[in-house]
Formats: sequence, structure tokens, C-alpha cells
Amino acid sequence: MSKSFSASVTPLRDGLAVRTDGVPVKLAARLEPFDSYWQAPADVEKGYKSFSAYYRANYLAHIPEDRNAKILVISCGPGYLVDLLVQCGYRHVIGIDSDGGKVAHALKRGLACEVAEVFPYLAQRQNGEFDCIIPEQELNHLTIEETISFLGMCRAALRPGGKIVVYAMNGANPLVGSENLAHNIDHFYNVTEHSLTQLLQLGGFEHIKPFALKLYVFWKNPLNYVGLFVTGIMEAAMKIIFVLYGKKVRIVSKKIAAVAERPTAA
Repeated sequence: MSKSFSASVTPLRDGLAVRTDGVPVKLAARLEPFDSYWQAPADVEKGYKSFSAYYRANYLAHIPEDRNAKILVISCGPGYLVDLLVQCGYRHVIGIDSDGGKVAHALKRGLACEVAEVFPYLAQRQNGEFDCIIPEQELNHLTIEETISFLGMCRAALRPGGKIVVYAMNGANPLVGSENLAHNIDHFYNVTEHSLTQLLQLGGFEHIKPFALKLYVFWKNPLNYVGLFVTGIMEAAMKIIFVLYGKKVRIVSKKIAAVAERPTAA
């Protein structure tokens, strides 16, 4: 169901109603809004182990090393990423999700998560209080306009030099790119490393570094190595084909992420 917020609004801009403070009045997603996490397994408890391995392999290297860093996890769901960060010694991690049922799982584990909708939450925190912001949900559950507004609000909520780590579905993968867009009505776009960089630039970020998200990170499972080998061969072939077509595409993984920084200068 789409999210609505009561407030006086400005005229529609590109189909998006916004309040005078820039907060969208209604998000476009109908069934899977961006500010909740939709990828948890049916067995929520089992997910803490599997997602810990996934986030450890993909995210930890891009998060500030200072264990006193103040980190905001958006769309935290049951708190998978929050749980990993706490285990890794981070002392000031906050998670928000608009679904109270998902947050309840995090609260049972004593994690600092709360029920909140992302745009109103960020609108009250535009004074640069966070060192790092990480949405667990894909950016493409927002429209392009919503994404740019969201990134701009994240920029203002970060301290100068603070980091954001985001991801979306990769349109450069010819096998799954179109399916990713077509199979969910709340997927509004795909990105490549170039367009993801553009979005972050429009949000006011610099030092943008796209990177591939690894799927096969479960090293105790023998099938992990089979998947790693097969997808490695296929992705190498895709890159060669792009070269033959004169395209500079480095990242062809199913999902693509990027880390960026708020400029230190005003």
C-alpha cells in the first residue's frame, strides 16, 4: 500500500506531491514501499545467520572503521544488518522500518530499532548527525524523483565526510536485468554503475565508488563454489561482449552497490 503523510503540499512536480519541506506526501510504491525490508526469508530467525555472512562479505569494508560511528540503517526489517554491526563492535547503530511486525523481531533481540517512515524521520534529522547511512532495501523501490529527494535528505543528515552505502538492481546484466524490472510493479528502474553514480551526484555526494554485490559468500556450502564458478564465467563473457559493442561496463552482477561521501566543504 502506498504511504501517505498529512501536510500542506506544493503543486505536483513530475507527478510527485511534496510538502514545503521537500518530504513526499505519497510514495509511489503500492505493495512494497522502500522504507520496509522485503527480502527476509520465511524463517525470519534463520535469516540472521545467512544475512550476516552476506553483509559481512559485501558491506563491512565500506563502513567507517570507528566503532563509535553513529550509523543509521534504513529499511532495517528484523535487524539483520543492525545485528551484524553490533556483533562487530559498533556502539551507536539505529535501525528504522515502517513495518512494526518486522521491527518486533529486532526488539526481541534487544536491537536499537524502531518503527518509522523514512522521509518524515530524515526530515527531522537534517543537521548532520550521522556518520554513515545504509538502506537495506533497493533504491529502485523509489521512483527516480523520490530517489533524488531521498539521497538529498541523507546528505543533509550526514556529517561532512559521512558515508552512504546504497544498492539497486543492475540493468547491465542481460540475463536478469529486464526480469528484475518486470517481475515487481514496485521496481521503478534499473541502474548501471554510470546511472547509479549519476543519482548519487544529483543527491549531492562525491567520491562515488560503485561495486558489485556478491551472492556466493557461504563458504561452508560446497554448492557455493559451483555457483561462484558458473556466474564468474558468465559474467566474464558478458564483459567481453560489452567490449565488443564498445561499452565500458565493469559491473554485471545481479545487484550493484555504491559507497559515496558527503562533501567536507559546504
